[in-house]
Amino acid sequence: MKQITHWINGKSWVGDAPRHGKVFDPATGVQTGVVDFASIAEVDAAVAAATEAFPAWRATSLAKRTNALFALRELLAIHIDEVAAILTSEHGKVRADAAGEVARGLEVVEFACGIAQLLKGEFTENASTGVNVHSLRQPLGVVAGITPFNFPAMVPLWMFPLAIACGNTFVLKPSEKDPSASIFLAELVAEAGFPDGVFNVVQGDKVSVDRILTHPGIAAVSFVGSTAVARHVYETAAHEGKRVQALGGAKNHMVVLADADMGDAAEAAVSAGFGSAGERCMAASVLVAVGGCGDELVERIQARVSRLTVGNGANADSEMGPLVTVEHRDRVASYLGIGEAEGAKIAIDGRDHQVKGAPEGYWLGPCLLDEVTVDMRVYTDEIFGPVLSIIRVDTLDDALDLIERNGYGNGAAIFTNDGAAAQRFETEVAAGMVGINVAIPVPVSYYSFGGWNSSLFGDLHIYGPDGVQFYTRGKAVTSRWQNIRQHHASLAFPNATASEKEKHDSKK
Repeated sequence: MKQITHWINGKSWVGDAPRHGKVFDPATGVQTGVVDFASIAEVDAAVAAATEAFPAWRATSLAKRTNALFALRELLAIHIDEVAAILTSEHGKVRADAAGEVARGLEVVEFACGIAQLLKGEFTENASTGVNVHSLRQPLGVVAGITPFNFPAMVPLWMFPLAIACGNTFVLKPSEKDPSASIFLAELVAEAGFPDGVFNVVQGDKVSVDRILTHPGIAAVSFVGSTAVARHVYETAAHEGKRVQALGGAKNHMVVLADADMGDAAEAAVSAGFGSAGERCMAASVLVAVGGCGDELVERIQARVSRLTVGNGANADSEMGPLVTVEHRDRVASYLGIGEAEGAKIAIDGRDHQVKGAPEGYWLGPCLLDEVTVDMRVYTDEIFGPVLSIIRVDTLDDALDLIERNGYGNGAAIFTNDGAAAQRFETEVAAGMVGINVAIPVPVSYYSFGGWNSSLFGDLHIYGPDGVQFYTRGKAVTSRWQNIRQHHASLAFPNATASEKEKHDSKK
């Protein structure tokens, strides 16, 4: 049984804390490892290492930072299958999905490789007579990331490559449910040539999280997780004077108009609703059938799910794997009974789905609840599993109103062949990421990822241009070098118009 521990100052760090967590293979229910839980002392050691490394790393040229990022990019590409295997063994997602996760993280590394272009400032010559103005973007110092179980490689890769490219040093606190990927990434960072202390990992639970949120040496915190925890992270860290981006939960709606291609829409709903066992913050969890297309959608989804293979993610024919823990599986499965008791109709019962896997695995097949209404818990709660709810409405107006009143605002999608309807949806829908005939509208790395309302606490989204802005702070420099000694003291507030007036008066 393997031991997963911390990574501090460029090496594996075995702490003295007696607290540990268990790591399981969700496909078999077998414990495969033990993860150390950091004490305050381990978190402090990681921050100290990052603090010590920061001055030299900040002073490292953009060319050398870029070289290290290119090396990391190549190493990730070489080892993508190994990282994917780790994800499958601890999260349970199928191998193709795991490889896709790494690939989407790799995109952000590639974006960060352009850091020399991304950090360029501005320059204005002769803003006032003999006065120039230019702007800089400079690193914050030590920054931290707290990442979720559902993307143990991708979400860290959405944070730390850009943070360290900007000249910061980084402390990562991954999920304790699937922690091994974080150590593999740390080893690749070291192999790529980044100095010791630039990237650190502390494993753990609430103790390490709360120390990160309150540590005076950490300047900024990035978080992805549930809305309740995102609110706690935002409020606590902001109270301590830190910059915070806290991405919370979601209830993503996929709207299908009657003019859409129903075959495409049904396939997209199955993919977006049940991929990675529904454990995605961008999963489509509510299917909004507009104008009487609900019955056809249900029939097509039922037909596709009947052919869907649920099994061990390591098997090539598996399309959907287990849920991450037995407790989470039981919680998700309970919503079938809750929904039925509240009046929903179970159109597909995932508890009966045939599974190709060990009986002790944390299995639940795709589930479809029809005739759902907005007052049901299956609609209001973020279930975070393979449970898709169908709500039927009459018009696009009804669908837009439904999404706005929901309270979340992560992603929303529409399937239609009507360009005017699609354009209206794009303009009016209350969500930070919008898909038009695209069920999971995760932006490419040179845009930014983030939601609205209860799906995001903070002003800036993750990665892309917002990421550069989040991990740096601006500075404007006003300078004058000509005829410094020829100017007399003036108590007037400096401005360009006054300078021109003084020049005119002197000619008189």
